[in-house]
Amino acid sequence: MELNVKRSKFASVSALAVSALLLGGSYASAAAEVTTEQLKVGLDGVWILIAAVLVLLMQGGFALLEAGSTRMKNAGHVAGKTVLTLGICAIAFWMFGFGLGFGETNGFFGTTGYFFGGDESTSASLFSSLSASDVPITIKFLYQMAFAAISLAIACGGFAERAKLSIYMIFGFIFTIIIYPVAAHWVWGGGWLAKLGMQDFAGSAVVHMQGATAALIATILLKPRLGKYSPDGKPTLIPGHNQVYSVLGVILLWIGWFGFNPGSTLGAVNDGFFGYIAVTTQLAAAAGAVAALLISWMVFGKADIPSMLNGVLAALVAITGACAFVEPWAALVIGAVAGVITFFTASWVERMGIDDPIYAFSVHGVAGIWGALSTGLFAAPALVDTVGVGKSGLFYGGGVDQLLVQLIGILGVFAFVAVLSLLVLGILKWTIGLRVAEEEELVGLDMSEHGTYGYPEQMKALQAHEATLNRKADDTLQS
Repeated sequence: MELNVKRSKFASVSALAVSALLLGGSYASAAAEVTTEQLKVGLDGVWILIAAVLVLLMQGGFALLEAGSTRMKNAGHVAGKTVLTLGICAIAFWMFGFGLGFGETNGFFGTTGYFFGGDESTSASLFSSLSASDVPITIKFLYQMAFAAISLAIACGGFAERAKLSIYMIFGFIFTIIIYPVAAHWVWGGGWLAKLGMQDFAGSAVVHMQGATAALIATILLKPRLGKYSPDGKPTLIPGHNQVYSVLGVILLWIGWFGFNPGSTLGAVNDGFFGYIAVTTQLAAAAGAVAALLISWMVFGKADIPSMLNGVLAALVAITGACAFVEPWAALVIGAVAGVITFFTASWVERMGIDDPIYAFSVHGVAGIWGALSTGLFAAPALVDTVGVGKSGLFYGGGVDQLLVQLIGILGVFAFVAVLSLLVLGILKWTIGLRVAEEEELVGLDMSEHGTYGYPEQMKALQAHEATLNRKADDTLQS
């Protein structure tokens, strides 16, 4: 967006006043020599660095949510692999991901900027797709890396409670080096979908649907967890071990989303547009929470907390792509619809024999599709002009043009990620195998993969109790 001169002057005067108050007159004198443009670069950089930290904080949310949603015997493993995949993503994104995603385009992938060196003087020529923002290239790298890590975390959710640790490592590298950055380049790096005018401001399709598509392929190839389905094919409830952890995880993710969506302005010193995006984000999440809880109450006769949590996340996923293009009332509609859709698709996926322990495809995939489509319906003309991408939505007289572009983008990203994920995971399944042995799954991945339980005292007590029950059963049989 164009720099608003009045707001820039106000920001400059305010910053100097704060300097004088906090650090004394001598520093204020030196600070007075800073130009308005330098001050803008500094403030923008600090804001995006804070936004990057907020997005990285979402990894803590995923750790709590996924650990709480799975069984006690796998809790340490599920939480710990979040740290592992974050480390893998950072290295792989530095090597090739950043360049493939945001380097100079040939229409399909970036061709410059591999093994990112952080040289500010060459950033304009290597990463022209990011040149609209004057934030230092090193901070842009950290911010985009945090996005890639979110998508990988979603993808790895499909592996929960039965995949080998080595699969997380191998697939994590390949996903971050090849799959994620190529699809991101199509939309954000000047690729073919960007040329079509696809609207996906912070990544309903690029980040969330992409990760969920990989998770779906993994879930199908891994097959259901032991005991998930009865002999007649009906799903059996396998509840998570700590609902409070899941709630805390969702709250952390909700907070982190204010780095995810508003931070995607890649600037703070403008007309306050990042604040507007924060409002649409908050309204959508609130609507998703309420709508999902109410629909669960209607269907189950009880207000289901996991359904409400999924509704919050689904709404946040849906508004991620639309947050800059829609008015507040539309954000409420988008969030509420996402919460309801996710409630029903989660049950449908389970009935189809697909065991998705953390509902990755329902929450991030289906809601991501809805979010990407929603701008084709609700994109407001004034906001489209502000962002400068695509056309107005159907409900604002824009016709179906933008809706068709969004649909093409969704189908293109889904097909690309699904085919490559199937190829990579299929080869891994055929060569080293995706799944742990049956006895390892029964004892729990905490012990079989790491040699210790996340809850050692509780698990020892549980095993002692089970041993006592087995001895009593043997005694009964013998007598």
